[in-house]
Parts: sequence; C-alpha cells; structure tokens
Amino acid sequence: MLAEAKTIERPVNIEAPLFEKFKPHVELFAALFSGILIIAGWILMKYELQTAAIIIYIASYVIGGYSKAKEGIEDTIANKELNVEMLMILAALGSAFIGYWNEGAILIFIFALSGALETYTMNKSQKEISALMDLQPEAAVRIIDGVEEMVPIKHLCVGDKILIKPGERVPTDGRIIEGQTNLDEAAITGESMPVSKTITDEVFAGTVNLRGTIIIEMTKPSGETLFQKIITLVQSAQSEKSPSQQFIEQFEGKYVKTVLIAVGLMMFVPHYALDWSWTETIYRAMILLVVASPCALVAAIMPATLSAISNGARHGILFKGGVHLENLGNLQAIAFDKTGTLTRGKPEVADVVVRQDLSLDQFLLHVASIEKYSTHPLATAIVRFANQNHQRVLLKPEYMEDLAGYGVQATIDNVHWKVGKADFVGREEAEQFQNSIALTLAQQGKTIVYARDDKGIAGLITLSDCVRDEALQAIRSLKAEGIHTVMLTGDSNKTATAIAEQAGIDHFISECLPETKVEEMKKLKSDYRTVAMVGDGINDAPALATATVGIAMGEGTDVALETADVVLMKNDLPKIAEAVKLSKRMNMIIKQNVIFSIAVIMLLIISNFLQSLALPFGVLGHEGSTILVILNGLRLLRS
Repeated sequence: MLAEAKTIERPVNIEAPLFEKFKPHVELFAALFSGILIIAGWILMKYELQTAAIIIYIASYVIGGYSKAKEGIEDTIANKELNVEMLMILAALGSAFIGYWNEGAILIFIFALSGALETYTMNKSQKEISALMDLQPEAAVRIIDGVEEMVPIKHLCVGDKILIKPGERVPTDGRIIEGQTNLDEAAITGESMPVSKTITDEVFAGTVNLRGTIIIEMTKPSGETLFQKIITLVQSAQSEKSPSQQFIEQFEGKYVKTVLIAVGLMMFVPHYALDWSWTETIYRAMILLVVASPCALVAAIMPATLSAISNGARHGILFKGGVHLENLGNLQAIAFDKTGTLTRGKPEVADVVVRQDLSLDQFLLHVASIEKYSTHPLATAIVRFANQNHQRVLLKPEYMEDLAGYGVQATIDNVHWKVGKADFVGREEAEQFQNSIALTLAQQGKTIVYARDDKGIAGLITLSDCVRDEALQAIRSLKAEGIHTVMLTGDSNKTATAIAEQAGIDHFISECLPETKVEEMKKLKSDYRTVAMVGDGINDAPALATATVGIAMGEGTDVALETADVVLMKNDLPKIAEAVKLSKRMNMIIKQNVIFSIAVIMLLIISNFLQSLALPFGVLGHEGSTILVILNGLRLLRS
C-alpha cells in the first residue's frame, strides 16, 4: 500500500511574521532606549543646555513609560481602581513639576526595566508551553484511496488515515492500524526511554516516530488531543491566581488610596506643623509617592508562582492553578489508592510450592499449558511468569473445561489436572499440603491457586499485586517531609495489612467503597486540615474532589487531566515529594519577598520623613527592591 501511494504536496504556510519574534522584547528595548536618553539629557544639563535636555527627558518619559502608563490607565478605567502604575506616573510627573527631571526620568527608566523583567518572567514561565507547541506539526500526510496528500492539521477528521515516517512527529492522537515502531514520548510523559508500539496501540500527538513507518487512524479532533489538553492545562494554571496573589491584589487598591491621601497630607501638614519650606514639603511628598508605592510587594508573588508552575510542567508535574501549588507546601497528610497507585495494578506470581516428586519446571509447564487457554487475570499472570522463567514450549491439553468461579481442568499426557480454588481441588487436602503452608501465605494477603493431578495436590502458586519500587521511595520521601501517609483500599483487611507493611504506610482503611473513601477523606481533613488524595482519577474521583489537593496518577489519560488538581504525567510517585518541596520553596521565597519589600518601604518612608533621603536614592531603593524580588522569584525556574 505504501509503495503504490502517490503524493500530492500542498504548501502549508507556518512561518510567523518577523515582528512576532521581537515582540516580547519591545518593552525591554524601550526601557533601555529611555536609559540612553537619560544619559544624553544629563550630559546636556552639564553643558547648561537646559531646554534641549528637557526635550530629551520628555522623550525618555514617553518612550520608557508608554507601556506601563497605558497598562495603568486601562486597568484603572476597567477596574475603577487606582493601581501602582498610576502612582509611578504621578510620581514621575510630580518630580518633573518641581524641577527634578533627571530623577523622574530615572524613576520611569527603572520602573520600565522592572516591568520588562516581569514580562520576561511571564514569557520564561511559558517557555515549556511554547516548546510543546513547536513540537506539534502543522501538517500531516493523509491517505485517501491509496493517495497521499499533505494537509494542514486543522483539516483532518476523526477516522482519517495518516502516514508517519521515521523521524517525523505524530500529528494527532490515534491508533496504529499498520506497522510497528518505537516512539519517543518524552514530550508527553517525561519518560526518556523509547516505547515500543504495534498494531492497535495508541499514539499521542507531539511524540516522535523513531524507527518504522506506521499508519494511524485518527481517534480525536486536533483540539482535543492529549497534547493540546496539556497545553491548555498549564495555560489555565498560569492564569489562576493563588490565595496570596488574590490578597495582594485586593490589598493593592486600598493601599494606593492610602498612599495618595498620605501624600496629599504630606504636601501641606509638614509646612505648617514642622515649619518646612514649601519646596522641601513638596519634594518630600514626591519622594513619599515614590517610596511608598507597593511595586515590590505586588511583584513578590506572581513571578515566583509562575516560575514554580513552569518548573513543575518541565518535570511532568502539571498544576491546575497556583492555589493547589500553594496548598501542597502546607500538606500534613496524604491518602493513596492501592491498586495502580501504590501497587502495579496487576497480579504477579510471588511463590511457587511443589510436591517433592515434581520439579519446578515440570509443574510450571503443566499448569501454564492449561492456564494458557483461560482469560482470567490470574491465569495470564501464571503463563507470563512461566514464559519468563522457564523457556519451554507449552503443551496442548485435551478435554479443556473452564468452570467459572472455580478453575480450569484438562488432561495432559493422560494425566487429569485441576487448577483453581481450594474447593475445586479439595479444600481439606489443599489446606494440609506442605504442613499447611497455604494458611501462612494467605495471612500475607496473597491469592492462592492450587494444582492437582492424579496423585493429589501437585503444588500451589501465590499471586499478589506487588508494591511498586517507586512507591517505597515516595513514601520515604513524604515521611521525611513530616507528612502522615494513609492507604484507602477496597481490598480485604489481610491484603491491606500486607501491602501497608510492605509500603511503610502509617495507617490504612480496608474494604472501602467509593463513598467510604469520601467519608474517610472528610475525617482526615478534620484531623489534618490540609490533605491530598492520590488516585487514578476514575473510581477515586469523589475522594479526589473531597481532598484539599487531588493528585491524579494518569500516564497521560484524559480522565486524569480532567479530574484532579495536580496531574503526574507519568505514574511516578516520587514526583509528589518533589512537588511538595517545590511548593515549600515557592512559599518560602514569597515570604522572603513580602518581608523584604515591606521592610524596604518602611525604611524609605522613615528616612524620607527624617529628611535624610534624596529622591534619586528613593527611586533606586524602591525600584531596586522590585527588581530583586522578581529575580528572587526567577530562582524557582531552576531544577
């Protein structure tokens, strides 16, 4: 089919205008150019060319302050609330009014520079999103009646057949209908190792086809792919504000009004009460307008939050908003679903015990040969274990009979075998086998499959849902952070006890129905206040919604993306401890920024009232502190 296909090339224009590449840096260029104009104005002042200098300074005001002035005026009109940008405009105009053109221009320059730095933070925080978006092809090769044609992604429909050659990126979510290959899924799951894919396997948009040529059938519209959902998720997280940010923004409007009232009083009261000259009074009022502005306080939170969200996205931890990231740092208890979260989610052979006259190889050969024809998950696990550990061709049994709920019986080499429950093979004999070893194994929470031949009980195989290695590491890391660990499971008390002991869980609740998990989560919240729930996002959805922070283990499933507050793109439990540490780092940096910015504002206000602060130093102190808190927040971009 592939060899006969004809190709029709259709040009797809995907190149963005040149201006778009420089657009993010316009604000920085304007700030730097205003700085150059300030130097030119200062030189002209030195040569007593005052009129020319003032014209240059005015140009510096306009070029450097345009972006922030526009933003401040638009926000004031929209929200009917004064803001920090308006304070800076008034302070710069006030400085010019009393003849301090250079100081006003410096204020505009540094304010514009800090604004450009904040914009850089925003752009930097979206770097992972931009990188992801660049990974998705703009066009794909569609096959219709054996003819290949290059078409834009937006023109594809569910059910279309798409050709993907080695080295190309998968353009959309789909299912392989022809060929096999290895895919690099790092962009989706963060897993660096290639994943083998063959017919009927799912593939995701944005992943890379490394080896073979495949044809896939499109299963989702381009706007609903897992790839697109990840982008949307991170974008929405960056737009959702944390409680700290919301408080600061509510506080900002009232604070600005307070500052303007204080400045109004400062312009008159010291002249009459302290016998200051009018020049000194107005000068000090202008300094107060500069130094009391809460620029650093406003910038204390958002850059740090965006940087942390970006850091998490880069490492496969997706937060649905700053509020969830902030809550993780205060986590006191965490509850885990068992199956598929703490454990692998499928049974595995744990023990094999055989009668003395049989070899292990003989026993497994006969049992696996019979179980091969059963579709039961336990049978599948036994066959898989036999194939992995004893490389022999399985036999073909005769007179196969599968008795639902009991087991399987068949004849091999004229020997009649029964494989299944104790009641099926004979309970009394099964329980007495090998000094009642089955009772001991059952107390460990293991499921037992017995095998009987013509001589009696031939042996037994135990199976259990094994605890994942990464679960052990995750539990240790969370305990090191002082977090209480709980397991919620629908399994029996014996099984739950065994798994909890293996995983090192502090506490467990067994035989839980979905509604029971919700009640237990409510109890945990009343005892520990901030509680997380980790589950697969399907049957655990009610408990995930009840928790302070719901964490979905998904390996990129749609349900995981839509259910919880935090999504681990790979079933990598240790990432939870990393997310907690990231949250604690973010909360600490925010506290540092808030305390530092308030301390600087108070110091500058007191120095100004004591008449020991000049306007240039007030400008440098105020705007310098703003730049420092933004840079401090940017530290969270690092791993």
